[in-house]
Amino acid sequence: MAQRTAIGLTGDDLTVDDVWAVAVEGAGAALSDQARERMNAARELVERAAHGSREHTYGVNTGFGRFVVVAIPEEQTGELQLRLLRSHACGVGEPYPDEIVRAALLLRANALAKGNSGARVATVELLLALLDRGVLPVVPSRGSVGASGDLAPLAHLALPLIGEGEARVGGDRLSGADALARVGLEPVQLAAKEGLSLVNGTQFMAATLALGLVRARRLARVADVACALSVEALQGSRTSFLPQIHALRPLRGQGAAAANLLRLLEGSAIIEAHRWCDKVQDAYSLRCAPQVHGACRDLLEYAEYTVSVELNAATDNPLVLVDDEELVSNGNFHGQPLAFALDALAMAVAELASISERRLERLVNPNLSEGLPAFLTTDGGLNSGFMIPQYVAASLVSENKVLCHPASVDSIPTSAGQEDHVSMGNAAGLQAWQVLANSERAVAIELLAGAQAVEFHAPLEPGVGGRAARAAVRELSPRLRDDRPLAGDIEAVASAIRDGSVVAAVEAEAGALA
Repeated sequence: MAQRTAIGLTGDDLTVDDVWAVAVEGAGAALSDQARERMNAARELVERAAHGSREHTYGVNTGFGRFVVVAIPEEQTGELQLRLLRSHACGVGEPYPDEIVRAALLLRANALAKGNSGARVATVELLLALLDRGVLPVVPSRGSVGASGDLAPLAHLALPLIGEGEARVGGDRLSGADALARVGLEPVQLAAKEGLSLVNGTQFMAATLALGLVRARRLARVADVACALSVEALQGSRTSFLPQIHALRPLRGQGAAAANLLRLLEGSAIIEAHRWCDKVQDAYSLRCAPQVHGACRDLLEYAEYTVSVELNAATDNPLVLVDDEELVSNGNFHGQPLAFALDALAMAVAELASISERRLERLVNPNLSEGLPAFLTTDGGLNSGFMIPQYVAASLVSENKVLCHPASVDSIPTSAGQEDHVSMGNAAGLQAWQVLANSERAVAIELLAGAQAVEFHAPLEPGVGGRAARAAVRELSPRLRDDRPLAGDIEAVASAIRDGSVVAAVEAEAGALA
């Protein structure tokens, strides 16, 4: 990954795009001087609580969860933190993707940089050194209920800091100690409260949501592009996208989608050629695209508001209130806001895929496609054309319907009833991540079919957006003449949706899309 300028962590101003830059594009991150000062002040307060106070402070000189009633002797406060990480590292299942682990490392460091946890500067610098030197903790993806934060995943994330657990360096999976040694790092010995500060938080839920939102933003714009291509191929009308219509129902997302579609269809010779045809109305999947795409955009806007706050939130327990000289038990670690937002993200992108598949059906179905050849192929019968890609899209959309059952409305009490309501936000995140991948592939299939379909209208050309979209698709997938396996083509276009290159190619010709 190409290195970018390091992002200074203050705990106050990290953005979704910053998270993408570090987790996906390889940007670095470092503690700001402001963060160091605040962390040192908080650390002094923790030291006083651990070594100079007889008061019980949760997780400093008491046990955890139901064991809050058990007092821990001063000489065992460090051992308490070590055993906390070991006991909580019991996640199961396949590991999180690399980009989510990198994002979680960044977000945990930023949360501690806020100066309300009491972690030492050296401990956070070691977290950031893992990012800088390519040490990726192996973190099983199942085991968090999203209430005291992502306890099990964050424990696995933290174990390599103390030379335990597992991590990958390059292509090798190593013990935590060997991973640190390979890149010239030394393990840290945890001090009072530091283990708790490393595991109490919402960083895996937030990482999934932040990265998912970047992908979802791109998908929303590409869904408009794919729709415009299908409108061209099906000889639809642009009048449903006129601004005066959408001013009468001024929802932000709807207006943005309609404006995109109108711009993408600008200069279309195909639409101009059938302006005076006798068709009165287009099908809903075309005519109502702004209303559906727009509602999805509005859901994503809500999710983005939530995660933008969460990226710079203090989610530890107890929190260190330096000005008040107090360590206060609280519930900021509860993942309900993120669980709702992750379920909303899943629903939004699933609906983009759902309406996309209906447009795809119209493209391939000769009873609906306004004169296009069946399944967009010549020599039909010998060739099946786009018959089976539509099956694939239908399969993905159907799977999404199951995955969009909201995890956020579920709860199973934990810790002997002490933690009697949980968010299940991690389950929401895992579902949303899969729904995103499914939806990118479904919209990719519409793009492939749309590019094929408009070519049957030659020599008439589509509008500026359609021309750019077709060219972008053709860079990745040649026109389908005789049948060939299309699995690689679908994945290539889906990847181009995910990395933003489809949007960039279209915007280079049509201008910036909303």
